[in-house]
Amino acid sequence: MSRIGKAPISIPSGVEIKVAPNNEITVKGPKGELKLAMDPDIKLEIEGTTATVVRPTDQKRHRSLHGLYRALVYNMVKGTSEGFSTTLEIVGVGYKAAVEGQIIELSLGYSHGLFIEMPKEVQATATAEKGKNPTLTLTSHDKELLGLVVAKVRSFRKPEPYKGKGIKFQGEVLRRKAGKSASSK
Repeated sequence: MSRIGKAPISIPSGVEIKVAPNNEITVKGPKGELKLAMDPDIKLEIEGTTATVVRPTDQKRHRSLHGLYRALVYNMVKGTSEGFSTTLEIVGVGYKAAVEGQIIELSLGYSHGLFIEMPKEVQATATAEKGKNPTLTLTSHDKELLGLVVAKVRSFRKPEPYKGKGIKFQGEVLRRKAGKSASSK
């Protein structure tokens, strides 16, 4: 058995899981609603406040899907009950972020500002404290969508290894390179 796949998923109060006949799972909670179309071979069994993912055989395909669907359902339950959050740190002189509604404006050293429209499921907040790097916090109930949005925002100016300028995750440690060394003539 897969160590991840056999672990039961506890369902917190306020979260409701429904399994449709076509094996589509719907998770509803206080933060939102998510849907997942599961493979027809893999089943989700709900008993009281726990859910368990069950596979029919020990085939390699079923073993690989077992842990995958357990992780996806767990992330759906956690997202609809608590939500997910990622904080990005914007490092660089004059680099900043501003949020207006669902649009983020980034100033990242280009000749123009970058405007990014967020999906309605993702909320963004920007903070700028004196003496600290500006931060951009993105929150959502959908972990997959949040990861895609964070990757897109980060792609506009990835951290570079010499000065460390760019958009990085808060707490991320960058591998720094030494600059040019002076030549001896």
